[in-house]
Amino acid sequence: MAKGFASLLAAVVIAATLSPADALWPQPRSLQAGSGALKLSKGFDINLSGIHNAPSDLRDAVSRTKSFLKNDKLERLVVGRGDADKAIVSKGKTLNKLNLQLGNGANVQSITAEAQKPIGSRDEAYTLTLPDDGSAATISANSTLGLLRGLTTFTQLWYESDGTTYALDVPIQIQDSPAYPYRGLMLDTARNYFPVDDIKRTLDAMSLVKINQFHWHIVDSQSFPLQVPGFLELAQKGAYSSSQVYTPKDVQDVVSYAGARGIDVLVEIDTPGHTSVISKSHPEHIACPEATPWASFANEPPAGQLRLASDETTKFTANLLAAVAKLFPSHYFSTGGDEINANCYAQDPETQASLNATGRTFEQALDAFTQTTHKAIEDLGKTPVVWEEMVLEHNVTLSNETIALVWISSQNAKSVAEKGFKFIHAASDYFYLDCGGGGWVGANPNGNSWCDPFKTWQHSYSFDPSANLTTDEAKLVLGGQHLLWTEQSGPSNLDPIVWPRAASSAELFWTGPGGNVSTALPRLHDLSFRLQQRGVRSIPLQPLWCALRPGACDLTAAEPNFGVLSSANLAYRVERAAEEL
Repeated sequence: MAKGFASLLAAVVIAATLSPADALWPQPRSLQAGSGALKLSKGFDINLSGIHNAPSDLRDAVSRTKSFLKNDKLERLVVGRGDADKAIVSKGKTLNKLNLQLGNGANVQSITAEAQKPIGSRDEAYTLTLPDDGSAATISANSTLGLLRGLTTFTQLWYESDGTTYALDVPIQIQDSPAYPYRGLMLDTARNYFPVDDIKRTLDAMSLVKINQFHWHIVDSQSFPLQVPGFLELAQKGAYSSSQVYTPKDVQDVVSYAGARGIDVLVEIDTPGHTSVISKSHPEHIACPEATPWASFANEPPAGQLRLASDETTKFTANLLAAVAKLFPSHYFSTGGDEINANCYAQDPETQASLNATGRTFEQALDAFTQTTHKAIEDLGKTPVVWEEMVLEHNVTLSNETIALVWISSQNAKSVAEKGFKFIHAASDYFYLDCGGGGWVGANPNGNSWCDPFKTWQHSYSFDPSANLTTDEAKLVLGGQHLLWTEQSGPSNLDPIVWPRAASSAELFWTGPGGNVSTALPRLHDLSFRLQQRGVRSIPLQPLWCALRPGACDLTAAEPNFGVLSSANLAYRVERAAEEL
C-alpha cells in the first residue's frame, strides 16, 4: 500500500500545473513561473539607490512593503496550511534584496503626482522578476506609480510558516499594466458618517487591488459634513454633529494618504437635486425643503433641490463648487445631476415665478444652471463628471470632455456612447454594493431594496465592459467602479459590505473581462485572508473547508482532474489520494 501511495503521489506531483497566479489579485496581464521555492532573508532590504532623489512617498511605499512582508504572516490556503510546503521550501535559496529601477530618461515624480494625472496619462505598468537562485529580485517601471503597483504585487507572492516567509513557483517573471485607466470605488459619507480612519483603511484595501480612483460622495440631502472655506455655515447647520465633519485638514489628509497609495480623489457635490440640507443655512436657495409626502418630491427623504431658475442660487452654487474644487487637486469634479424631481419645481412658487419672469422652460433653466456651474470648475482646470441623466434625459449643454457615470442600467451605456461621451461603468445591476439588503424605508414591513437582488462578486466579475458597443464606442469606456450608498451602512459594517466584493471590479478593469469565476475564487479567498491580516474585516466567501480545497464545493464538483491542478489544489488532492488507498 505504501508503494502504491508513493506512486500515486508522484503521479499527482508530475501532473499538477502549479501557478503563482493563485495568489495574485488582480491577475497580471502576463506571467511566467517555475516550480521552485524561495525564502525571504531576515535581513531582506529594498534598494532605491538607482533612483536619484527618490520621492518621499516612494520611500514610504518601500517601508510599507517591508512591513507587510514582516507582518502579513499569511498561511497558504491548502490543507495543512504551511505544512504542505515545508519540504520544497527547505530546499529553496534565500532572497536578500529587491532592486527598484526606473527606465532610462524617466522623469522622477512622486507617486501622488503620477496618480493625480489625467486619466489616460497615468503610467501604471511595471515588470517584476523574482529569480530562484537567491540573486536580487527586480521591479522596473517608467514611473514611481508603476513601481508602487509592482511592490503591491510583490507583497502578494509571500506566505509564512513556522517563522519562515517564502514564495513558491519561482522563478517568476511578470509584465503588467491595466486594461482600463479608471478603476474606482465610490463611498457615500452623507447618509451615514465615516471617520477619516475608516476612509484610510478603505484606501489601503483599494491600493492592494490596484484601484486608482476614490469617488467621494461627500454630501447629500441628509447631511453636509464638509467644511468649505467661505461656506462654513453649510456644515455648521448641515452636519449631523460638530464631531461628524470633514475639515479642510481632513480633506488634505485623505487626499495625501490616497495619493501616496496611487489613488486620485474625485469629489462629488451633487446638484441641483440631493441638496435639501442646504435649506438649514440657506432656505432661500432650496425648493420644496422637507416637503411631504416625501415620495412625491424626491426619490428618498428629505426632499429639497436647489432653485436652479434663480440667478442668485445659480451664482451661489457656482461659487460653492469652485470653493470645493480648490480643496481637491484632482483633474475631475462630479457635479452629480441625477434624480431631479420635476414636481418639486412645479410646486415651488419661487421657481415658477422665475421661469415665468424669464420666459424659460425648466429644461432651459437647467441648461443655464449647468453651463454656469460647470464653467466655475472648468475655469479651475477641472473636467466635469455627471450621472447619466444629464446626458440621456435632459437637454443641457455639456463640454465634449464631460464624463458620464452610467448607473441606472448597464444597458444605458450604449445610449451614452452613441452621444459620444466618455463614460464609466457604475451600473446598479452589477456594481451597487448596497443592493439586496432589504428595504430601509419605515412602515413598509415587506419592502425590499429597489435594486434587488444582492450583487455577488461573481456577477460583477462576469460583466463585459464592451457589451453591445461598436469598436469605436468601446474606446469611450474609461473603466468602472463599485459603489456603496450608505442608507444601511456605517463604520460597523463598512468592510464586510465592500470586501472582497469590490475586488471583483478591480480585476475586471485591470486584467480585462473574460475571467473564469471558478479559477478566480481561490485567488479571491487568498486576497480576502490577506486583507484580514492587514486589519480589513473582509468576509469569508465560503466555509474554510472549501477555501482549503479549491473546486471541492463547486456545484458541479466531480472527480478531480489532476492534469489541471493549481498549486493550491495539490495538498488536497494528495490527501484524497491517501484516503482512497
